[in-house]
Amino acid sequence: MTMGDAPGTCSLEAGIACLRRGGVVAYPTEAVWGLGCDPFDEAAVRRLLALKDREIDKGLILVAAERAQLDGLVDWDALDAARREAVHASWPGPHTWIAPCTARVPPWITGTHAGVAVRVSAHPVVVALCRGFGGPIVSTSANPAGLPPPRRREDMDTRLAGEVDAIVEGETGDLGQPTPIRIATDGRVLRG
Repeated sequence: MTMGDAPGTCSLEAGIACLRRGGVVAYPTEAVWGLGCDPFDEAAVRRLLALKDREIDKGLILVAAERAQLDGLVDWDALDAARREAVHASWPGPHTWIAPCTARVPPWITGTHAGVAVRVSAHPVVVALCRGFGGPIVSTSANPAGLPPPRRREDMDTRLAGEVDAIVEGETGDLGQPTPIRIATDGRVLRG
């Protein structure tokens, strides 16, 4: 069965419309299937967290189509020039950074952290979703807490797949594991 024939999949346009309505969507990323929603819609974020059985304190990643979508959310001036350049030079690509954030980033995104995790993706479905939506979206793996993240649509937890509002057509990239996460201020690796 191909992705387009898989039950519950929808077009990119339908996924974007779902995000705009406050829905939770599953979509392919660089390495695994992800879950996303409007990061400024608290009800949508809380629903996504409930689907994953994930604590709000952990925080969530924001993924964008281009760096400009993160302006006003990331406090670029809080990074020295060399660190800012290192972050910018890694994008677009599978690199997530925890960066200083502005007061515009809601606490249901940052969790108990002082910064926000951000990535500018090169994955075509992620880029198209963010461009169509008009800004960054939440990006977290499409698995209940404690279970491995799915690399293929058919490996997604059936309960979770049945409760999201849309599953966007596409394939994951060739990255072998979820994106590394580093601290923007000093380059330390949190997840390799």
